Amino acid sequence: MLGTLQELAARIGGRVVGDGGVEIQGFTTVDDALPGTLTFATNETYFATALAGPAAAILVDAALARDDAGKPLIVVENVRHSLASALEMLAPAPPRGPFRHESAVIEPNAAIAADAYVGAGAYVGSGVTIGAGSVVCAGAYVGDGVTLGAGVRIHPHARVLSGCTIGDRVVLHSGSVVGGEGFGWAFVDGRAERIPQIGNVVLEDDVEIGANSCIDRAQIGSTRIGAGTKIDNLVQVGHNCRIGKHCVIAALTGLAGSTVIGDYVKVAGQVGFRGHIAVGSGVTIAGQSGVWGNVEDGATISGNPAKDHREELRRQVMIRKLPKLFDRVDALERSGLRQTE
Repeated sequence: MLGTLQELAARIGGRVVGDGGVEIQGFTTVDDALPGTLTFATNETYFATALAGPAAAILVDAALARDDAGKPLIVVENVRHSLASALEMLAPAPPRGPFRHESAVIEPNAAIAADAYVGAGAYVGSGVTIGAGSVVCAGAYVGDGVTLGAGVRIHPHARVLSGCTIGDRVVLHSGSVVGGEGFGWAFVDGRAERIPQIGNVVLEDDVEIGANSCIDRAQIGSTRIGAGTKIDNLVQVGHNCRIGKHCVIAALTGLAGSTVIGDYVKVAGQVGFRGHIAVGSGVTIAGQSGVWGNVEDGATISGNPAKDHREELRRQVMIRKLPKLFDRVDALERSGLRQTE
């Protein structure tokens, strides 16, 4: 049991409407609600569904709350923010040091904070620095000369390759690779010759990299991800890219080398960037867009090649009308032929 509704409300900074003594056994979505659980609603449709369902109580925004709802409510300013706080109560605690598993391989000159955690089968290379409270999980790899800040979490089998710099509170999910070889080739006498990639990757504070995403090292200098940026699973960031602060990039997106993205940019899934282009700050890019050129600050774009979203919507409407237009043209041509016969 998580406690009474009143106790939960106190933990997440909400207020109770109705019976605060209701005991809550767990959290559920609206569709999976069970008796004794707390569910949540972000709009009127979900709120109506939650009220009709078996959940004991509902977490809602102040705009939805009413005294005669018929079920107890926890009223908050932002449901998603408060839900995140509430779910932290159920999230499994991360491993905590001080701990060094006997099967971990730690090079003698690595400098590891006293309270850090190094799991089974992990490798920590020569000259590595690991900050206070950081966690290197089982099977993870931290290459020579890497710097990890404080509170970093490297999930199982994630890789940070040599010379990269990782800020505080960075999270690397399983299978991610930071600092792999950039895709650099030159054609000489009809064959592709590798261009050495001697730079590194810098992840600033509070960056999160999803499972199986790859951030390539720079050819020269640094591939850089700005503070607070969150990157989903299966994303490719090419060499010498620079991504600004507090961006959100969804799965299956690919950035070709030397793409520059500003701050607070939202990128939906399956977006492709040509490379050697600049995307301004505050930009929103719709899913499956192909970004072939520079983008101004604050733009919302979609399509391939991506353009102003409203223009792209008009184009899609016109494309849907083409079959009827062709039918009308065919009918007119047939009518004209009959008149000339």
